[in-house]
Amino acid sequence: MTYVKRCPECSSINLTYDDQKGEIICNDCGLIIEEKMVDTGQEGGGQFDKGEKRGRSGAPLSVQKFDKGLTTNVGEISDIYRLDHGQTRKFLRLKKWQERVSTSIERNLRLAMAELRRETSFLNLPSVVRDEAARVYNFVLQRGLVRGRSMESVIAACIYAACRSYNIPRTLDEIAATSDVARKEIGRTYRFMIRKLGIKVPPSSPKDYISRFSSILHLSPKVQNEALKILAKADISELTSGRGPAGIAAAARYVAALLNIEKRTQREVADVAGITEVTIRNRYKELIERLGIEDKLKEFEQKKAAAAASAPEAKKK
Repeated sequence: MTYVKRCPECSSINLTYDDQKGEIICNDCGLIIEEKMVDTGQEGGGQFDKGEKRGRSGAPLSVQKFDKGLTTNVGEISDIYRLDHGQTRKFLRLKKWQERVSTSIERNLRLAMAELRRETSFLNLPSVVRDEAARVYNFVLQRGLVRGRSMESVIAACIYAACRSYNIPRTLDEIAATSDVARKEIGRTYRFMIRKLGIKVPPSSPKDYISRFSSILHLSPKVQNEALKILAKADISELTSGRGPAGIAAAARYVAALLNIEKRTQREVADVAGITEVTIRNRYKELIERLGIEDKLKEFEQKKAAAAASAPEAKKK
């Protein structure tokens, strides 16, 4: 293959591309102009059908798989039974031996990664959070911290730690609902895990929950911005310290909706945030008293009452 390019030594254009060595050679003076070039073309020998295009490699490595996608399994049971009698017995025996030679860590990972994919899919978490949760679980398993604890609780704790690391707003109650493990058990396992591994997880912020709550309740961006302003003032007044981030975020969103006449009931807000109505009322009272919002709410109520009173008179005219 000849390139329209000149040799830097003899200025010759008689060049050859050697695709076996990945080099460009000058045919006149023998200078190797380029070497170790990467071949980006298709693999020729790995194609089974002439009309089918296959990539240069297999599937990418995935931390979410117990073997990272490198192991080749003998086959599925349904596929094996399609063979004749002799071949079926042979491959069933091979499949049994493949499962027997695997270590206890591999068997644990096979079950754990399947459960992790199920829970993260139910929570609709992005792929980067799934990979982080799988990586943390591998680390926990290698350190022997799973021993004496249920696999489900450790997986749930790893998912919660991954969500906290990437500022994904997911509460312990939501994770407990998907894993069928008690919230208290997940929290205990999570604290034990980060203490033993020395993982530095940033504290959860109420601001992370505002956009999610507003989206579920179908509120306008104006309400979302107002809720963020309320949280900023609450942070200055130290109202967010020592309180659950979901509760203070839900209360701020509830107050913002009232100020912008997009009222939602406390029951609706509590269901979305996964907390009780009592928590909403307590955080609500603290916000309006400490931030001086009570006067604004009274003013909005008076305007609303005046608008409701003037509506029948306008209809009569």
